Amino acid sequence: MKDAVRDPTELCQLLDLPTNLANEARVVAERFPLFAPRGFVARMRPGDPADPLLRQVLPIGAESANVPGFVDDPVADAAATRLPGLLQKYEGRALLVATRTCAIHCRYCFRRHFPYDETPHSLADWQPAIDHLAADPSINEAILSGGDPLMLIDATLAALIERLETIPHLRRLRIHTRLPIVIPERVTDDFVAILKSSSLTPIVVLHANHAQELNSHVERAVAKLATSRAVLLNQAVLLAGVNDSAQAQAALCERLLDLRVMPYYLHQLDRVAGAAHFEVPIERGLQIIDQLRIALPRYAVPRYVQEIAGALSKVELR
Repeated sequence: MKDAVRDPTELCQLLDLPTNLANEARVVAERFPLFAPRGFVARMRPGDPADPLLRQVLPIGAESANVPGFVDDPVADAAATRLPGLLQKYEGRALLVATRTCAIHCRYCFRRHFPYDETPHSLADWQPAIDHLAADPSINEAILSGGDPLMLIDATLAALIERLETIPHLRRLRIHTRLPIVIPERVTDDFVAILKSSSLTPIVVLHANHAQELNSHVERAVAKLATSRAVLLNQAVLLAGVNDSAQAQAALCERLLDLRVMPYYLHQLDRVAGAAHFEVPIERGLQIIDQLRIALPRYAVPRYVQEIAGALSKVELR
């Protein structure tokens, strides 16, 4: 984390990219900073401004466009907030915004404008949310999100999970994380032991958008994670210029299966302000899914979904 690339000029120098890209990125990054781990940058193709990994992290001028329909809170997190850091949108499960920080700043992030200063910052601060979960027997699954929950150190994460384990009606613990993809070294022996010993059934939802992200370091991290007995799933976002082809999606799905990770969701882009240039028309997404169903066994095809504010579940588009 300390060694991550934060300066657009340095990123462009590392990748032998034109200076004008850095100048544009520096202006845009004043509002939402560049942040990319060097191990992730090393997977990018030098000299290629269209590299699918670079496009996910490099700020560009299109982010400053004011596009109708693209808003700060596209999935109505504010309306779903029950207590600071506690969101509940769907029956039977509740989400804890476990931390404000991430290991990478994805330019399409639907929480890029989220009021993280209003969320708990310590275990003591989490107690009201945990008490709320304990008082509602209809909730059987706790979801750790963020930010990225694996930004917490193992000891803090273990302490939070131990508090959740004291709630009798909780059955599952779901962790949404991009860290095993962008900094695979984060999958420590201690973290694996936390999951393995938990009384809750662990589900880890990874976030990879392109097969190029899944190098040998990620493969080893995921193999270690698989020993934790956690169910391993992946969710991706359909992104223009990144993975908006059947070929790119098929390569991602097959690589995930090689790693014993099930393709779970392919998300239609959440319409967050600053990310309009990533949007792929739903019609094109449907075509891609139809092509995947021909090219791959059905279990290898993710569900193509959209989160619609106020809906009682994710909406399946195909």
